[in-house]
Amino acid sequence: MSLTENDPVARRRTFAIISHPDAGKTTLTEKLLLFGGAIQLAGEVRAKANRRQTRSDWMDIERQRGISVVTSVMTFEHAGCVFNLLDTPGHEDFSEDTYRTLSAVDSAVMVIDAARGIESRTRKLFEVCRLRDIPIVTFINKLDRETRDPFDLLDEIEKVLALDTAPMTWPIGRGRAFAGTYDLARNMIRKLDSDVTAPMTPVDGPRDPVIRALLPAHEADAAIDELELARDACRPFDEQAYLEGHLTPVFFGSALRTFGVADLINALATFAPPPKGLQAESRFVEAHEKKMSGFVFKIQANMDPNHRDRIAFMRVSSGRLTRGMKAKLVRTGKPMALNAPQFFFAQERALAEEAYPGDVVGIPNHGTLRIGDTLTEGEDLVFRGVPSFAPEILRRVKLTDAMKAKKLREALQQMAEEGVVQTFVPYDGSGAMVGVVGALQLDVLAERLQAEYGLPVSFEPSRFEICRWVTGEATELNKFLAAYPSSTASDLDGAPVFLATSAFTLRYEQERWPSITFSDIKDYQRAA
Repeated sequence: MSLTENDPVARRRTFAIISHPDAGKTTLTEKLLLFGGAIQLAGEVRAKANRRQTRSDWMDIERQRGISVVTSVMTFEHAGCVFNLLDTPGHEDFSEDTYRTLSAVDSAVMVIDAARGIESRTRKLFEVCRLRDIPIVTFINKLDRETRDPFDLLDEIEKVLALDTAPMTWPIGRGRAFAGTYDLARNMIRKLDSDVTAPMTPVDGPRDPVIRALLPAHEADAAIDELELARDACRPFDEQAYLEGHLTPVFFGSALRTFGVADLINALATFAPPPKGLQAESRFVEAHEKKMSGFVFKIQANMDPNHRDRIAFMRVSSGRLTRGMKAKLVRTGKPMALNAPQFFFAQERALAEEAYPGDVVGIPNHGTLRIGDTLTEGEDLVFRGVPSFAPEILRRVKLTDAMKAKKLREALQQMAEEGVVQTFVPYDGSGAMVGVVGALQLDVLAERLQAEYGLPVSFEPSRFEICRWVTGEATELNKFLAAYPSSTASDLDGAPVFLATSAFTLRYEQERWPSITFSDIKDYQRAA
């Protein structure tokens, strides 16, 4: 990845794709990679026996169920830019992985199903983006099927998300009559069945005979009137408002037919923001600073089942990372050699000789790195904002073979470090519990323990329903923990946790112990 340009930071575009499950996110990811020349043939999510599998969903469970359950990272080049695309799980049971991923991107693409509009998951993910002021480009997908009125869809985005819209393209016809898109600012059209890399065709406005010829006679007048209305009445694109997160440019297309994807990727190259600086605990770190710094937002164990490897995904925040350099792991204060940093293409990887701000590199390690860790060239920086959320479901893990208890402890520790589940060890010595956000995570945990560690497990309900991290002045906190040995536990980092049997119990204890803080969010990072 040698860079000839003077400013490698300005060439970087690091973005995530957010959507409700089934809106077409993984298909769009595939087509973006196809444009980046990274793959020759895009897969389909539920591939037929003789077709290729998608590149971004590579775990067995993802292929069986046709969903994404882990974030995959892909790096490719297009139009003079280096794109780092982070594909997030759409399923709400994996929201923690998604939240953490959104802490590592500079912009996002929101995919909306043209027939369904904004769905619950899209709204939740959008709120996370809004908290971090992430600029969003919208792609309205599946225009080749029966859809809702485009004006209705724009209206819904404005009302539900309180986000201004600026359509950049407009559909020519819809459903079966969908024939292409019209570029509102430049008076050009892209025909549906043209070569995806072909240039657009210039026209003399919406009433050009070329457009009429694309449409069925009985629908032509209505479609042309709609195009004129869209061109004259819709809000023009304002780059500053987009970068501040107040306005979203909107593109229409069909990811399955690779249509509209070219306009989307060119827009990301043109106006999506390059990597910006990040707030650390002590100061603001600029992307163009000389010294390298970065933070780990994700751990993936056993990507290669033969080698039991653990990869920490780190976003470079400043400076330049070079292979073989020594970095300081701020949490422990110890140095660490980066001998084999890697760039990813879903499961495939290549050694990264150098990486710049915005790049996501994989660092192989044996449990040294954790989610939220900061690596620097010596300075004690701690980046904020990779939180851990209190789980909504607590279960005890039941082993069919009691002889494998030690192996189970190790496996659960690794899964917790990876962020698949949270583990809690009660202070009274009873068996470990796992906490998850959604039930599907339990299925994934059971499947992975069986496939990767040979541990068949089942789950039993726990008497606890709610879990909160507890903090306070040392003597008071110790008094509290001593008073409740059977309903307190420690998490992966040894932080104390209070386990409540109901919301009533939690409120009661909060009133009894006003000096103790009960929190449902915990910051991962701590300096040594």
